[in-house]
Amino acid sequence: MNTFSRKSPVVLISGCSSGIGRQLAKEFGSRGYRVFATARRPGSITDLASKNVTTLPLDVTDGASIRKCVKKVLDEAGRIDILINNAGLLLIGPAVELEAADMRHQFETNVIGLTALTREVAQDMIRRKSGMIVNMSSVSGVLTTPFAGAYCSTKAALTALSDAMRMELAPFGIRVVIVQAGGTRSKLGDNAAVNLERFRDTPYGKIHEFIVARAFTSQERAIPAEKFAKKLVDRLERKNPPVIIRLGSETIRLPFMAALPRALTDALLRKRYGLDRL
Repeated sequence: MNTFSRKSPVVLISGCSSGIGRQLAKEFGSRGYRVFATARRPGSITDLASKNVTTLPLDVTDGASIRKCVKKVLDEAGRIDILINNAGLLLIGPAVELEAADMRHQFETNVIGLTALTREVAQDMIRRKSGMIVNMSSVSGVLTTPFAGAYCSTKAALTALSDAMRMELAPFGIRVVIVQAGGTRSKLGDNAAVNLERFRDTPYGKIHEFIVARAFTSQERAIPAEKFAKKLVDRLERKNPPVIIRLGSETIRLPFMAALPRALTDALLRKRYGLDRL
């Protein structure tokens, strides 16, 4: 059994099977934090287990799983100093062609599950009047792009929720940070590209290749997840961390485009994603 100083900060991270979550677990662990790395499929993170990293199962869409995981951490570590809400998925497709069940799963994972996990962890932080909640969002929540409306809307919702949490939890000494990530190497696109063939038999079939390409847009000029994790932890360790952190590719261009006149932005995006060919 691992032994830690009571001064070792305790970090709980959701969604550690790949990409940013996996590298954050490694980065925090290398700096001496007591890390609890979680994933829906615990077998995908067994290799993360080390002197400073404990792995646990966690499905953020399952209330019982959330309660069991948080209780396990509190029983073993006595507290949670930092919660990293990283679990999420990317749903690709024209908005009017998406099944209701897929939309529900997108919001259940990216928004509702995140809120449920935060609620469970925040109870301990409020009692101690200390803690930090880090919500992993995306610049896609700043600029909505075609064929990713479901995903972009969850990230926009997360920005609004984070703003509310930041104000509501400040009286209890709890910091809330939102990370609007840009392109970072991960398996997000590979997972999102599954079953996109179903859109060939829709009014968008003529530009099917653009729908598929949207699944991998975040991987264009993407920075390594290891680099992202190091920079993020550096900023979180500051005495006064920024309330909004932007890291990764496209974190300047996309917010700039979002500030342009709407008609111009729409025209640029329609061309970029082949909608001008319909």
